[in-house]
Amino acid sequence: MCTGKCSRFLGLSLIPLSLVCMVANALLLVPQGKTDWTDTSHLSLQVLLMGGFLGGGLMVLCPGIAAVRAGGKGCCGAGCCGNRCRMLRSVFSSAFGVLGAIYCLSVSGTGLRTGPKCLMDSRWDYHFKDTDGSYLENRTLWALCEQPPGVVSWNVTLFSLLVAASCLEIVLCGVQLVNATFGVFCGDCRKKEGTPQ
Repeated sequence: MCTGKCSRFLGLSLIPLSLVCMVANALLLVPQGKTDWTDTSHLSLQVLLMGGFLGGGLMVLCPGIAAVRAGGKGCCGAGCCGNRCRMLRSVFSSAFGVLGAIYCLSVSGTGLRTGPKCLMDSRWDYHFKDTDGSYLENRTLWALCEQPPGVVSWNVTLFSLLVAASCLEIVLCGVQLVNATFGVFCGDCRKKEGTPQ
């Protein structure tokens, strides 16, 4: 597969993943879809760090768009440099995207391990912090959180989604980093195939 087509495919895969991360992070701000507990004292630090919105979202959306553009017609068409300028931009964008996805993965992984901030025994705290993530296997503990209702399953589902999406983003941005580097040095094979862009 030539570098241009590969870039376009990777970019079109990264854009929806980044949007999924942004939506998941937005949902974490409103447990069970209700705004009753949106006070910052009731939300966990990992939710407020916006790993899904900033890291897996905006920092990956930019490389996704850059990759799609790199897969298009270059600055000089099929002439002197093809799309090497856009490929070079995509190299830097992809490196930026890898960092964003790693940020999202680390914040989400910590959020899963620590557990949500919830009301238990008349006290708002991280009640599962000392379990080192073993609370994930013991669903009977989840019901101990009085408020917000169902917050543990809400957080586990959304943080798991963010972990999975950010892992995919790291892989795709890494592949695009290599692909775009080849594109900078070797150009785009589509002009040799004679396909008009």
